[in-house]
Amino acid sequence: MAKPELTRSTGRRKTSIAQIRLVPQGAGKITINGKPLEDYFRGYGRQVHEVSAPLRTEGAGGYDAFVKVEGGGITGQAQAVRHGIARALAKLDTGFKKTMRKEGWLTRDPRMVERKKPGQPKARKRFQYSKR
Repeated sequence: MAKPELTRSTGRRKTSIAQIRLVPQGAGKITINGKPLEDYFRGYGRQVHEVSAPLRTEGAGGYDAFVKVEGGGITGQAQAVRHGIARALAKLDTGFKKTMRKEGWLTRDPRMVERKKPGQPKARKRFQYSKR
């Protein structure tokens, strides 16, 4: 029996990096760092909804996603996983690619944390100025 073909992809957001393995003939389950999606983002309903959105598009429910994610916080990790799943689906079919592009899930969000500057307490904050 032939082994189902895997699709690999990477998603990024801020300092989070998600490595995705998409397995066909699945039930639409997402496993993140060895835990089910709902357990990994326990108490963060919006993130669960956001991560699973690409697999809820028409025709994409027949894949299971195995994810390794590291770095960043909850929101950054969730968006990195969503980005990676969307990229993996786009690799499979041009129909998926059009849908993912329309939703904006294939675009890598370039915003990063601005670095702290010397002579200032934070990136943009200044020390209080006193004229006299």
